[in-house]
Amino acid sequence: MTQVCLVGDDEVNLGYELLSRETARDALMTYDLREPFENTVAVETVSLGAAVALLNDLNWYLVRFVDAALVKEPSVSETEWLSRDLAAAVRDDRVTPDQTDRFLMVYGVEQQAVETEQAGPESTGPPRLVEPMLVTRTGEVIPEYDLREVDETLVVRVTEDEFGA
Repeated sequence: MTQVCLVGDDEVNLGYELLSRETARDALMTYDLREPFENTVAVETVSLGAAVALLNDLNWYLVRFVDAALVKEPSVSETEWLSRDLAAAVRDDRVTPDQTDRFLMVYGVEQQAVETEQAGPESTGPPRLVEPMLVTRTGEVIPEYDLREVDETLVVRVTEDEFGA
């Protein structure tokens, strides 16, 4: 299964913005929506083509409410995500999967403590993606995330154009 994760702009509640609009709600209604990170919406699709098609269907909303649209395609990488543009390039055979791993955007992932009356201060909310860092993979090792102290990282493969922008 191919996963899609939409990362909301800091200024909006992405889940609300998508589900409060009929066209976006209709496009998402056949999927099981999840929130793997704070202010994200994620779904599983049957293929890379279906993932890119869904992103194309949601384009109006992506431009207005989304900071990043990520796609995880197991035939490309089990652990790393693709940007929307790179996913489309792989789907359209403009780039082969083995040509996708040089240019990277690495997000820090922070765990968040959420205090509620029922759970108390020990409960955690969804982790939060913070400050992406652009890096180039030159060998097997990815440069270490050094923008702040984080619990883990999330690696996104991007196109050369996205990397240079």
